[in-house]
Amino acid sequence: MNEPLLIPRVGVGTIIRRGDEVLLLRRHKTHGAGTWSTPGGYLEFGESPEQCAARETLEETGVAIADASFLTITNDFFPQERKHFITLWMHANHHSGAERLAAPDEATEVEWFHHQALPQPLFVCFANLLKSSAYFSGHWLIR
Repeated sequence: MNEPLLIPRVGVGTIIRRGDEVLLLRRHKTHGAGTWSTPGGYLEFGESPEQCAARETLEETGVAIADASFLTITNDFFPQERKHFITLWMHANHHSGAERLAAPDEATEVEWFHHQALPQPLFVCFANLLKSSAYFSGHWLIR
């Protein structure tokens, strides 16, 4: 029996800062359900990573971002789910809007956390970023 060809997908995660705080959401009804992560999602055809970061953040949290810029890349595996992502990590600043649960089918909570007091458990992609399991080790904005 031939198994379907599994192809890595491109995801975009966005570290959104507001002073010493970062915006996180608790994932729901998808791989990593119950874990905390940044807003993010799949890069759509013809979309830049900056556009994806802004779109996903607004769709999931109701927050508008400013000054999105590339941070790093992680290589993220989910063997049990047979998923593989190359995650482009972006950094952005809070521009406007109060956080709210804008996508209840994707998350159960949206909150700001002090960057040195992150909730647990963390989503694999986000945990990989914090462990410095990245291909570009520029300045770390979380620690």
